[in-house]
Amino acid sequence: MSIPFGVLNPFIDHLGFTLERFESGESEVHYEARPEHLNCFAVIHGGATMTLMDVSMAFAARSVQPEIGVVTIEMKTSFMQAARGRLTARGRLIHRTATLAFTEATVFDAAGKPCSHATGTFKYVRRLTEGPEDNQALNVISTN
Repeated sequence: MSIPFGVLNPFIDHLGFTLERFESGESEVHYEARPEHLNCFAVIHGGATMTLMDVSMAFAARSVQPEIGVVTIEMKTSFMQAARGRLTARGRLIHRTATLAFTEATVFDAAGKPCSHATGTFKYVRRLTEGPEDNQALNVISTN
């Protein structure tokens, strides 16, 4: 059974990601691509795969402090093989400071073979509290 993402994110909803693990600096996000998510070679588009890893790393970073949001500062991706079928992204928080999270994620295909790997740096941010429609408006935490 999937875990609610807890934030309004229409793009995640559009892609159909499901959050399956969100604890102790780790996350797991599942994804079943639809035909419109494929590239001209009939495999999952690299942009969709990168988004899957970005989301997985963000939730790994947030899992140690769920009330705080994160924004992507930097991401480096390596593609190892074409991604097909149901994908699983496993994210891990490697290190954190008061304002930054250093993370990694790997995407696996249905056979458990790695398809791509990414590392990412995220900045911790505070959300506005007016209501759910304000989830997208973030105030950056002061570094002072």
